[in-house]
Amino acid sequence: MEQYVAGLARKAMAAGMLFRDRADRILLVEPSYKPNWEIPGGVVEADESPWAAATRELAEELGWDVPLGRLLVVDHVRPQDSRPEGLRFVFDGGVLDDADLVGTVFPDAEILSAGFHTLAQARSKVKPLLADRIAAALVAVEQGVTVLCEEGRRVA
Repeated sequence: MEQYVAGLARKAMAAGMLFRDRADRILLVEPSYKPNWEIPGGVVEADESPWAAATRELAEELGWDVPLGRLLVVDHVRPQDSRPEGLRFVFDGGVLDDADLVGTVFPDAEILSAGFHTLAQARSKVKPLLADRIAAALVAVEQGVTVLCEEGRRVA
């Protein structure tokens, strides 16, 4: 049995939260360690659920403790560069406004700034795969469904 388990595929996971404002602009965060912006979230650690990871990452990055919303997107991503294949989860963070960002501190210096952006603006700040995933998440919000994606493209 140990040999069988040792031979099973491993998939990396990450989880984030989609926050938007009343104009459907998306909250993006500017990481200090890479050029591309992201939605709040990060890697799922060993023995951690994706929903726990999204909540933990939000607290670490923005110092926020907000309830996790429903699952919007599950995205399968193929291996790229040195990264293994994986699953990305996007949860609904709800609707905020600019006032909610006032006074936001970035506790661990991992994040430099945060702000709302239109989808078109986001496409110029995030990787194309994340831009497609964000677009799918916005559709999921509008339709009240969970969207399954491959490489950011909706398949179900």
